[in-house]
Amino acid sequence: MSIASAQPALLVLADGTTYQGWSFGAAGTTIGEVVFNTGMTGYQEVLTDPSYCGQIVTFTYPELGNTGINPEDEESHRPQVRGAIARNISSRPSNWRSTQSLPDYLKEHNIPGIYGIDTRSLTRKIRSTGAMNGGISTEILDPVELLKMVQAAPSMAGLNLVREVTTSQVYEWSDPTTNVWEFSDSVASAGESPLTVVAIDFGVKRNILRRLASYGCRVVVVPASTPAAEILKYNPDGIFLSNGPGDPAAATEGIAITKALLASEKPIFGICMGHQILGLSLGAETFKLKFGHRGLNQPAGLQQKVEITSQNHGFAIAPDTLNSDLEITHLNLNDRTVAGLRHKSLPFFSVQYHPEASPGPHDADYLFAQFVTAMKEYRQKNLAPLAG
Repeated sequence: MSIASAQPALLVLADGTTYQGWSFGAAGTTIGEVVFNTGMTGYQEVLTDPSYCGQIVTFTYPELGNTGINPEDEESHRPQVRGAIARNISSRPSNWRSTQSLPDYLKEHNIPGIYGIDTRSLTRKIRSTGAMNGGISTEILDPVELLKMVQAAPSMAGLNLVREVTTSQVYEWSDPTTNVWEFSDSVASAGESPLTVVAIDFGVKRNILRRLASYGCRVVVVPASTPAAEILKYNPDGIFLSNGPGDPAAATEGIAITKALLASEKPIFGICMGHQILGLSLGAETFKLKFGHRGLNQPAGLQQKVEITSQNHGFAIAPDTLNSDLEITHLNLNDRTVAGLRHKSLPFFSVQYHPEASPGPHDADYLFAQFVTAMKEYRQKNLAPLAG
């Protein structure tokens, strides 16, 4: 992208650190928590992942936009980030699926971006100091003035952003492109009635719904505020707790709903924020990570079994708050934080990472099969007395 024709832009962090660069996407001013993503691919999926709501994402890969934008790779109906930061930008994509350039896409959705800055320096800053609020502006080029706005913005800790991204109405997932995304054999059996999954939408990614559907499930997506009694009226075989943005401990409504659902003893599977909400509903506590895990090559495992996983989260479950009914199934092998949980006697389990990929490796796709198996066992168990 030619700097000669670009509009100047300014990035200011909450500690006063300043970066001068050039604008791409929309003009204007945006404030959010500045984080970094280390993935070499998947920028469109990152930008449209609802878990990034409230954040400005720094991409450590040095050039963004080479493959443009296409409808198939969107994880929601629009970009969810507050802003984007890059070293270099390509405004002339080269990919047979591309329908739009990255700068035009962000401009269409009023998302500001800044490029031409030292993203390596910025990433090292976040790693050493921790994620913090920042602001991008093309209209406020005085660092002192922009810093005042940044410092007045609320911290991510204690912030409930679920209401900004959850669906406003119940819908049944239907996607004609599901088969295009297949990368493993479905475990659905011919002749069986579909398993019904109610997915509580804290900010769900589309590929999670695709994976559940590809395993033969009928997926009903409900708003995050849906009462447990309403959820159980669908007579689900299982309940899914989705990913989402913000501080999980602040999502008190979701925690209360999940607590109520535990009494049904139906299989429950949580991913990312869903993992944290399940843990919180079972009595655990969460804490904010210094700079979070956001990338495509995070190792997770336990007992000599390792998966390479896609991760995107800034909070984690405190292991010393887990009660005796819970066991850790996975650790993040970089920092030993909790990456997976399960109940010892009931069909509740969760992972901190993203087994649906998009983007990322497919090592953990078996977790969807595990959920299906738990639902089949639950159905069989509850049909057995009737058959007798």
